Amino acid sequence: MRPLLLAALAATPAQAATHAFCWQGEAGYRIEGTISLPDGARGILTEVDLTDFRIRGFRDAEPLGTWRLGNGPGPVVIRFDADRLLFPTGGDPALGTYQAWNAGGTVDDCGDPGFGFNGGNLAQDVCVDGTFAEESGIPPATPLRIAPDPSNPCGPVLMGRAVP
Repeated sequence: MRPLLLAALAATPAQAATHAFCWQGEAGYRIEGTISLPDGARGILTEVDLTDFRIRGFRDAEPLGTWRLGNGPGPVVIRFDADRLLFPTGGDPALGTYQAWNAGGTVDDCGDPGFGFNGGNLAQDVCVDGTFAEESGIPPATPLRIAPDPSNPCGPVLMGRAVP
């Protein structure tokens, strides 16, 4: 009976989930965000698969702006690995490692007022009020994972809870 119960549980699709994440750029720039996945989400998800996606930008303690999926003038390309709980990075569209969250390759098309993020081939960086914040840039392959503590997405990694 126990093996049957375990097999049934293993075959049950994962429940819908909302995860928090944090991006730390240079010069005090950061993003805190949430991503909501549908029931049973597996593999690489795109912006059309998500049930919600939101980001809030900061420079040090100063709020810079917000953006929500479906609400902004800039391009939207979201790639998320639901199995590994991370955003593929590296900036290559052909490899599925490019991210454009209300900001394209020139990182100046997020609207004014507006806020956006670009994970391109030269850097990961932000757009603030239609202006490229070049000083925010970090290397394009820097990992961007789900936060281990959703109540403190930019806090320290919890012992034994880091996501690979």
